[in-house]
Amino acid sequence: MDFRWGRSRGEKGIAVVINFLLANARLVLGVGGAAVLGIATLAVKRLIERAGRAAEDEKVEQKMSESWEELGLVSASPKSIRKGLESVVMKHVAKATKPQKADLCQPHPLSPLSLADLCQPQQQKSSLNEKPVNAAEPQRPKSLQLSLTLQDRLQQYYSTRAALAPEVIHRAESLDRLQQYYSTRAALAPEVVHRAESLALDICIEVQGFLHSTNPDMPLGEMSLGGSLLDDLQVVRADHACLLVPLQLEPSLWRLIPGEETLLTHPLHWMVRRVNLEYFPRGRSYWDRFLVGGYLSCRALVSMLSKAVMETMNWPSLSSTLDCLVRPVLGGDELKLEIRPERGDTLFISVVPVLREADVVLTAQVELTQPWDSAWHLSLYPWETQRLTQLDSADQGVRRALLKTLKAVCRHCPALRPLTAAPLANLILHLSDKDVDWSEGCLSGRFQQCVWELIGYLEQGVLPSYFKPSVNMLNGVTEEEVDEMGFMLYCAVSEPDILLI
Repeated sequence: MDFRWGRSRGEKGIAVVINFLLANARLVLGVGGAAVLGIATLAVKRLIERAGRAAEDEKVEQKMSESWEELGLVSASPKSIRKGLESVVMKHVAKATKPQKADLCQPHPLSPLSLADLCQPQQQKSSLNEKPVNAAEPQRPKSLQLSLTLQDRLQQYYSTRAALAPEVIHRAESLDRLQQYYSTRAALAPEVVHRAESLALDICIEVQGFLHSTNPDMPLGEMSLGGSLLDDLQVVRADHACLLVPLQLEPSLWRLIPGEETLLTHPLHWMVRRVNLEYFPRGRSYWDRFLVGGYLSCRALVSMLSKAVMETMNWPSLSSTLDCLVRPVLGGDELKLEIRPERGDTLFISVVPVLREADVVLTAQVELTQPWDSAWHLSLYPWETQRLTQLDSADQGVRRALLKTLKAVCRHCPALRPLTAAPLANLILHLSDKDVDWSEGCLSGRFQQCVWELIGYLEQGVLPSYFKPSVNMLNGVTEEEVDEMGFMLYCAVSEPDILLI
């Protein structure tokens, strides 16, 4: 028989236990002992009521003497004592163990009492619930420990797998700002670029037709447009383009000489020498009329084209035909046309005579080769553009996008305006030789790296050309401009947003 006592067993289980105790106590202790056991059982019942929830219809302050009055032990017989004891005990036990939803969900506050505990004096009974002085602190419930363990694991998972590091968030924010700057201030809308290209192409066709009609014996190749507008490297505004006028030279009569082999000793200043004069005297070539000291004079050729095009064409008639204002820009060595359409930005077109031999492109730009009249300029722009395109195609890089972003930043920032497209392109090409990632997500990192690299080049005062290391791309920049650029870039190291205003 199971004698474990608990509330969940109900009134019937309690009665069985009490009957067992009283029956055995009467056999062992007699009637008097049974009465004492009943009194002790009633005392335990009182302890249970005080420790548990008191009934609503019973006062907690009720004295122990009331139980004596209910029992009537003085005048009763042993049989009546037993029946009275059973009825009273069952009544109080039933009242104390009345099932309630809240009580059933709570653990029992007292530990089980032995028979020896019941026989202890009242002072010892009252100290059953007192906490020992040196007792250890109770441990946390197992459910609470599991909850804390789960919380610790969740926090660890969040910090290692879910939460982003501050540097990652900062890099993402920088990337977003750069991409927004590129899309709003650096990149040009396709329709704007198409409109400018179409207008420049119309001018190209008109100039080429005029030269062929007025100078039919001049050996010219097919004119074409060039520059950053055609290579999708123009930023901020579609406001300039180049009209390339290729000159056709007889290979047996002309030779292109690098600048290092001449008295100029400049790697970007080439010369075009007339050869085989003993077999083919002067006059055999159309370009012999522009010879100065045995070399084809760049200034003489530019002067001829200025008179043949800038001063001869009927610009008002061309303006009415194209529905826009077209006029030459006079007062300088550069051959330049100004076009003002009805809508859109003003477009400037530079007319540039060029000489090509293999991958060498020489341009007649007096403003770049002065004071030497016979010097031609070696253009590195085709090499730089081709190299950037090849690198981006190989690794899906963002070099061209970074170049456009840097160009837009320098164009909007007054202190950085002396930095043109050429030094910025060479800066990116030098950085590309290092083992770095050029994917789209690393645009902000490469931008900051370019700032650092540029500061170093400004401190040295030298930014070597990628294809011609002996050429300093910072040549022509004054010390004051270097100081202003360096100060702005130093500020941008800690606050990159100042460059994106």
